[in-house]
Amino acid sequence: MSETSDEYWMRYALQLAHRAREQGEVPVGAVLVQHDQVIGEGWNRPIEQHDPTAHAEMMALRQGGKVLENYRLLDTTLYVTLEPCIMCAGAIVHSRIGRLVFGARDEKTGAAGSLVDILGHPGMNHQVRVEHGVLAEECAATLSDFFRMRRAQKRAQRQALRAAQANQP
Repeated sequence: MSETSDEYWMRYALQLAHRAREQGEVPVGAVLVQHDQVIGEGWNRPIEQHDPTAHAEMMALRQGGKVLENYRLLDTTLYVTLEPCIMCAGAIVHSRIGRLVFGARDEKTGAAGSLVDILGHPGMNHQVRVEHGVLAEECAATLSDFFRMRRAQKRAQRQALRAAQANQP
């Protein structure tokens, strides 16, 4: 795939991340592509779905499996705005994704080289080609802006609570 194509699909994943943000979820988006066709897409939804596994990648993989009617997602590329966690990296290996492209690194939970390298571990029975840094600044800014907004909301809530308590007799 060319850099232009990777940027196109990462922008698609960023649009999905914005959906997550609009729903109050951590803004991560993922799109699964086979032969320049979307076969799966997802955005973070663990809060809405009350499901700790409802990460963007998992949603895209589930949809892709249904479209292909197979749990093996051969000859596909998964584009994700944030480096996958350990759970998602395991699912990527098990589904036999050919290529992973992600935007921002995740130093706290990233499993494609930042915290650990599940995808590059030599003992894995499937090796995934990994590329990172595609639209990394935009992907990271989307996350930073979200967490900055969330911290401001929490501060405002605490101040409102203090004000309400101060006004009680």
